[in-house]
Amino acid sequence: MSQNTVAGIILAGGRSRRMGQDKAALDFEGATMLTRIAATVSQRCAPVLVAAPETSQAYRELSKESDLEWVTDEKEGSGPLGGLVAALRAAAEVGADAAFVCATDMPLIEVGLIDELVAGLTDSTDAVIARDAQRDHPMAGVYRTSAVGALEALVDAGELRMGAAIDAIHTRRVTVTDENWLTNVDAPEDLHRLRATGVS
Repeated sequence: MSQNTVAGIILAGGRSRRMGQDKAALDFEGATMLTRIAATVSQRCAPVLVAAPETSQAYRELSKESDLEWVTDEKEGSGPLGGLVAALRAAAEVGADAAFVCATDMPLIEVGLIDELVAGLTDSTDAVIARDAQRDHPMAGVYRTSAVGALEALVDAGELRMGAAIDAIHTRRVTVTDENWLTNVDAPEDLHRLRATGVS
């Protein structure tokens, strides 16, 4: 697949309960996590879309200071799957065949992750998601925009789990070469550990 048909989607609508503050706005090595992640994603993907409802802390704090494109029309209370559906629709509207999707709490992603996932996409595959030695990472994947109908049906039925989404479509798992790419920051201790180890 030609990479110029791949959009980027950053899911930033979470409430960050464990962190205690919005993760998208957290400083990581001199930039917000959202800015850092968007800078990486934009090297391979266009446009870069940020999915977050207008009621979210990320939108309230960062949308006016960002030149990113925000997608705010996800179904209320539909979680990351609802954000994915809304952003995939927006990506389809600008002609993207697929979109690289990640969460806003993954500050160590690199373009190598995007390249490996895009390389795994075939004509018969709806999604390619990252896998490490322990588990699948559905919020680090490439999703075809043509799969949005099936995913939206799940949301309309009240399904919120990303795991259910990847089971409902033809999904391929790819074991990535660098598990650090998949590091996520859920709580303050995760951020402290990352800063202490100097992994970047």
